[in-house]
Amino acid sequence: MSFQDLSLAEQLTLARRGTAFFAQRLAELTDAQLSEPTALEGWSRRHLVAHVGYNAAALCRLTDWAASGVESPMYASAEQRGQEIAEGATLSAAALRNLFTHTVARLDEKWRNLPASAWSAQVRTAQGRTVPASETAWMRTREVWIHAVDLGNGGRFGDFPGVVTDSLLADIVGMWQKKGLGAGLVLEVDGCAPIAVQEHSAPTTKVSGPLAAVVRWAAGRGAVGVNVEGDAQEPPRWL
Repeated sequence: MSFQDLSLAEQLTLARRGTAFFAQRLAELTDAQLSEPTALEGWSRRHLVAHVGYNAAALCRLTDWAASGVESPMYASAEQRGQEIAEGATLSAAALRNLFTHTVARLDEKWRNLPASAWSAQVRTAQGRTVPASETAWMRTREVWIHAVDLGNGGRFGDFPGVVTDSLLADIVGMWQKKGLGAGLVLEVDGCAPIAVQEHSAPTTKVSGPLAAVVRWAAGRGAVGVNVEGDAQEPPRWL
């Protein structure tokens, strides 16, 4: 079963569980530890928390768009998004934590109050995809679960609900296929049939292992617990 097969209520529950998972990891960090680097190039934990907070605010703009019919983009531009994160990272630790808490609560309120008819309204993501407003549930689910691991203080892909991990793999492979990336790459999850990313290209790299480890590698979070055979040691860019 994929995330998209779930009812909207179940999808929102997974997004909220992911938010709680991120919040728990964040609460376990001291204020001083927020300034430590993450594995994301150029980003400290401060940048990461600011990003997750402002992502919730951006999704609020999409729900407003769906409810009103008035276009409200996630971000004015890629430059504006980057500047917002950079400035957010300079906030005091207390203000940064409050940013996360406040924007999470605001997004949850938007979801609770969005009229049933508005969930199918078409909005546009930061990548330019046109999607129904219901897609915000998956966008947020993906964001909070993965970035909880990126905080680097104990979160693991193995902690994710199975439907989230399965859907992440399908999402990543689907993105590669749409972009024409991953020629020759084969993913082999234990107990499952191999997945050739580009079906008509000759295999040159095989990445195998447990589902959580393969998804971690595919998401660009390192080759922990996987066996990589062949040319490509790093995955193609996903988002």
